Amino acid sequence: MKTIVITGGAGFIGSALVRHLSQFTEYRIVNIDALTYAGNLESLSEIQQGANYIFEQVDIGDAASIERIFHEYNPQGIMHLAAESHVDRSIDGPAEFIQTNIVGTYTLLEAARHYWGTLDESLKSSFRFHHISTDEVYGSLGATGLFTETSPYQPNSPYSASKASSDHLVNAWHHTYGLPVVLTNCSNNYGPYQFPEKLIPLVVLNALEGKPLPIYGRGDNVRDWLYVEDHVKALIAVYERGRPGETYNIGGHNEKTNLDVVKTICSLLDEMLPESLHRPHESLLTFVQDRPGHDQRYAIDATKIGNEISWLPEETFETGLRKTVRWYLDNLDWCRRVQDGSYQRQRLGVAE
Repeated sequence: MKTIVITGGAGFIGSALVRHLSQFTEYRIVNIDALTYAGNLESLSEIQQGANYIFEQVDIGDAASIERIFHEYNPQGIMHLAAESHVDRSIDGPAEFIQTNIVGTYTLLEAARHYWGTLDESLKSSFRFHHISTDEVYGSLGATGLFTETSPYQPNSPYSASKASSDHLVNAWHHTYGLPVVLTNCSNNYGPYQFPEKLIPLVVLNALEGKPLPIYGRGDNVRDWLYVEDHVKALIAVYERGRPGETYNIGGHNEKTNLDVVKTICSLLDEMLPESLHRPHESLLTFVQDRPGHDQRYAIDATKIGNEISWLPEETFETGLRKTVRWYLDNLDWCRRVQDGSYQRQRLGVAE
């Protein structure tokens, strides 16, 4: 049985990864998560009693606890997803992003390096440190072009700058110390269990209550949308078959403007909720002040991962979004419980 440490396994993407891996008996999963506002063990309720699942409530910046976990569980690798991840929050309070995304990643790298150094040669060569990052490190695209693995880094927000810093640390630990790492940079994820500060769940929940649906600026910012289950399958493929020292970009091949995303959600809600008092839901659209430094367009060239690892997304944006909206409508109790009073869908990141 392969033991994998997953950091941030109670978050949105992390919990999807843990749920997926738990189906396979060849993996033992050690989930470490600090359980900040966006970490929620309820997202893992279906697998918490599994024989191949262990949870440790640990902050990745706690060096002593991280070192203990490596030596107690003897993992064959680590998949590092723990991060502060919302651009608007990074504008309001960048300090937590620096601490978690940069200092926390450094702490993990050092613990992994020292543990890896104790392994025999066969285990050393098979060990992997998989760092999961974002396409936002590359900055903003114009109307044409795609991000590739060789695109220069030009982060424009405190969040993307902190993730770019962590990417550089991971690469440095590979080139300096020989730690076998792989990196992935993904496009915008969406799907079930996403915290309601993000665009898609925010729009769904606001629309149900007849609240305004905020569109930043003109709504013409473009993102490449990736269904979270497709992303998880790509992560596992890279962890198992990616070449040490390499970066793989993961994209959904689904470029949409923010305005188109919100309008599509409104159409789905009109269809799924014919008795809603707020139909047509598109009447709730409200244009608001744009995010400071808002990147215009992200788009991923996923040719490398397709050619080397034979991964392609299975969901189109239309099929994935329909599944996502349906999930939120069927899981309103989960949505209510994860909003613990510290966040009530208010606007963040205005930075006046």
